[in-house]
Amino acid sequence: MKHVSLSGLDVSRIGLGAMTMAGTYTTGGGLDDSESIRTIHRALDLGVTHIDTAEIYGPFHSEEVVGKAIRGRRDQVVVATKFGLVSHSGDSPAPGVTDSSASNVKAAVEGSLQRLGTDHIDLYYQHRVDQNTPIEETVGALAELVAEGKIRYIGLSEAGPTTIRRAHAIHPVAALQTEYSLWTRDVEDEILPLLRELGIGFVPYSPLGHGLLTGQIRSVDDFPDDDWRKTNPRFTGENFQRNLAIVDEVQAIGAEIGATPAQTALAWLLTRGDDIAPIPGTRRVARVEENTAADGIELTAAQLERLNNLTPAAGERHDEANMAAIDR
Repeated sequence: MKHVSLSGLDVSRIGLGAMTMAGTYTTGGGLDDSESIRTIHRALDLGVTHIDTAEIYGPFHSEEVVGKAIRGRRDQVVVATKFGLVSHSGDSPAPGVTDSSASNVKAAVEGSLQRLGTDHIDLYYQHRVDQNTPIEETVGALAELVAEGKIRYIGLSEAGPTTIRRAHAIHPVAALQTEYSLWTRDVEDEILPLLRELGIGFVPYSPLGHGLLTGQIRSVDDFPDDDWRKTNPRFTGENFQRNLAIVDEVQAIGAEIGATPAQTALAWLLTRGDDIAPIPGTRRVARVEENTAADGIELTAAQLERLNNLTPAAGERHDEANMAAIDR
């Protein structure tokens, strides 16, 4: 597995997202922590060194699973987790409450350290920008945690250009995590050039378009009723049918090189720069084997041209409420 540098933090260029290990939006029945742990172990065996989770996943369950999986193998793993979507200010944690105040940052990190079974977090992200807390306060608290040795590097997730600049002025930001894939390319306009100007690495989440780019989803009727993709604009009505055409073209190109649609989509993403480290999420051993194999896939110039010129996805990438939470 090739490696890349996220502002000095060395990671495998394909990581593993652990969100679905807490059951977030995926089909396939109930949770199986043993399978999730086997998936993490298989990823490590295949050369993946970058595992991404968050306290809100579950909440807390994903971090607990990751903590169990890396026990005894901590030195093989760059552990990334996120804070800010659980408030710890009351008598009990309040999931879904945005809070990046300095006091909440310091409370959140203690819980994450305990669940992950470690004395330090390698990459600690603000999960969403808190409009009620100046980013300078949040990053100032994170800088103190760096000085204390509890975290090594600071990250932001779904932050806009102004926030990124303000944060980076207080303490170097190592990575930005934002959605990026063949059907979500808006970061190319302003965000990626800014990150490269400042020397900040980029970690694309949902690099497989919430599963659509795997080629395994042909109907939303297969989703459970509580799957949030059923209300995602890109999975509804005419938008969904139009977006399947993107998948069909990715599948056709993959067939030319003996690759699955997922591998083709990831191989394309890996050509976008040596400062990019996507984190495809799964809780299945077979899927992590499929995804990591994308590291060895080469696309021709003609195939890249076709992928670069795919029709943009139809519909917003999130519903109105989730788009409102994204800093722009």
